[in-house]
Amino acid sequence: MNIPIIYEDEWLLVLNKPSGLLTIPTPKKESRTLSSILNQDLAERKLSYRLHPCHRLDRDTSGLIIYAKGKSIQQKMMEAFRLKKVKKTYIALVNGNLTASRGEINNRIEGQAALTHYKLIANKKDFAIVEVSPLTGRTNQIRIHFKQIGHPILGDSRFAFRRDFLVKAKRLMLHAKTIEFPHPVTGKRLQLHAPLPVEFQCA
Repeated sequence: MNIPIIYEDEWLLVLNKPSGLLTIPTPKKESRTLSSILNQDLAERKLSYRLHPCHRLDRDTSGLIIYAKGKSIQQKMMEAFRLKKVKKTYIALVNGNLTASRGEINNRIEGQAALTHYKLIANKKDFAIVEVSPLTGRTNQIRIHFKQIGHPILGDSRFAFRRDFLVKAKRLMLHAKTIEFPHPVTGKRLQLHAPLPVEFQCA
């Protein structure tokens, strides 16, 4: 697959993951994931290191994902996530129009604290374009939170029903657009951006 590389050095690889591709296998043990594709490519090129994901994106979410070249770098990056040193920003298209220009969703998910901030970019006919910043990293947090406030993300078939949507979408309209973090080795602050998929550009 032609998976765009956004940033690479001797320790990290940051990619723009396409929608529809798992990061790692689920309990169903899928053989074709982003991690397996990347590491198969390394093996074919006879490179000695392996790539390890430092976080995950849902199968249906596109955008920025960080891989470490080796376990020790992965552990450092995961610690940065744990200490909330990593800032992620998403673009989402959500059902209906929002009345507030910005807001906060502070609802627990599976008993754990979960906090999401959002800013309205534009209200369109029957949907809104929103910039979303999850301050915690619960599984499916953004999808669950926007469903809870009555504005599910367009194309979401897991937490919403097709009849819920005023606008039909062929994919989940959620994209990890920006990620900012201190480099685990150099300490330099990196701010990386992934261009919006074509499905978003016509919104």
